[in-house]
Amino acid sequence: MSNNKRSRGPAAGDPTPEEHSSAQRALDILDRLERAYPDHKPLLNYRNPYELLIAVILSAQTTDAQVNLVTPALFAAFPDPCSLARAEQSTVEELIHSTGFFRAKARNVRAAARLLCEQFNSEVPDSMKALVSLPGVGRKTANVLRGALYGLPAVIVDTHFARVTRRLGLAAASTADGVEREIAALIPPQRQYSFSMRLNYHGRYRCHARRPDCAGCEVRLLCPYPGGMNNAEAEDPVTKQSRVD
Repeated sequence: MSNNKRSRGPAAGDPTPEEHSSAQRALDILDRLERAYPDHKPLLNYRNPYELLIAVILSAQTTDAQVNLVTPALFAAFPDPCSLARAEQSTVEELIHSTGFFRAKARNVRAAARLLCEQFNSEVPDSMKALVSLPGVGRKTANVLRGALYGLPAVIVDTHFARVTRRLGLAAASTADGVEREIAALIPPQRQYSFSMRLNYHGRYRCHARRPDCAGCEVRLLCPYPGGMNNAEAEDPVTKQSRVD
């Protein structure tokens, strides 16, 4: 009987070498971005889960800064889900008018507040199924809430996140759901929310849509985008040392 062992191929479910490489690079990118952006709180102002839910619904098709301008008056008038559920449509529209699409948003926040009041004891649920049952809440909004409020696994695919993950060569899908699945397969559950927020910040402040700041990019030596790894002898913005491959 031979003592030679046959080489075994990867078992079903084992990552391929390419997937392993992508996963390790994704974690290396996250390590760098955690140093670059130590705070990973949402840019929306809120004091409790109810306020974050409403603020995220209002943030569709507008900026977080604009939402932060209108929510103080909105929450002063309607400090809890039941009071917002009873609010007049016209009153809510007037308070949130500057966020755009104010009629639809007013309907959504009032309806979401009504469900919280009537079905969830005025508390924001933590399950994906329950969250997406609320008007105005899709997977992106639900993942913001799950990650920020409850520390649950959450891949938050917004415009910035989708752009940066594609440029980094970590995602190729054309849909938000596809990008979410690709990234969830690379990043451990306990680090998904951190990865989502840090890449969002990076897209806002460094990896801009039209003119990304590749020269100052903290992850350029791990990035295949033009201007990233093309200059291997460039100074690493993180270590402040030259890298020569």
